[in-house]
Amino acid sequence: MLYKYQVYKEWILALSLVLVWAPGVLFAQETIVVVGDSLSSGYGVPVEKSWVAALADRLRAEGYGYQVINASIPGDTSAGGLARLPPLLEQHRPRILIIELGGNDGLRGQPVARLRDNLAAMIDLSREVGATVILAGMQIPPNYGETYTRAFSGIYPDLAQEFDIQLVDFLLDGVALDPTRMQSDGIHPNIEGHQGILENVWAVIAEQLE
Repeated sequence: MLYKYQVYKEWILALSLVLVWAPGVLFAQETIVVVGDSLSSGYGVPVEKSWVAALADRLRAEGYGYQVINASIPGDTSAGGLARLPPLLEQHRPRILIIELGGNDGLRGQPVARLRDNLAAMIDLSREVGATVILAGMQIPPNYGETYTRAFSGIYPDLAQEFDIQLVDFLLDGVALDPTRMQSDGIHPNIEGHQGILENVWAVIAEQLE
């Protein structure tokens, strides 16, 4: 009788462990990876106030089971993002990848064709591992010349159409020209500006969430 009681206790314990661990197995978190530059790394603001951190907070508050990896580096270019991407994809296997790059390419006057090729390669690599890609559109100041600025900004909608991916038309829409939402350098958003960026991104990413 004692033996049967012990077996019964062990069976109950085993069942309890299954019930504890099963939710973690059945409902494992999906991952969103953001590959960007200082606009996404939170340059000049507390890291927890960046739009990427705010995205993670909003996902958690609304009950979405996603973790957010911020793989953004200040000063990064599309070439740097492309070089960093393969190990990021291998490590995190994201369901959604947000590409926010190109601003530094433009500010350095790098060839538009090179930027396009780098972004296209990033999109290809991401789709090969099954990630849904969201591309953040960028613009640069008009003092670089109408021909260059128009070609630069046109890359993003062209790539979105070619690869049939989601596009945030302009990451800094409603932010860049509002001095109350920008830091004193006129380049980087302040805390309020990051909230504006979050709204721009959320309008697109919400359609992709499970």
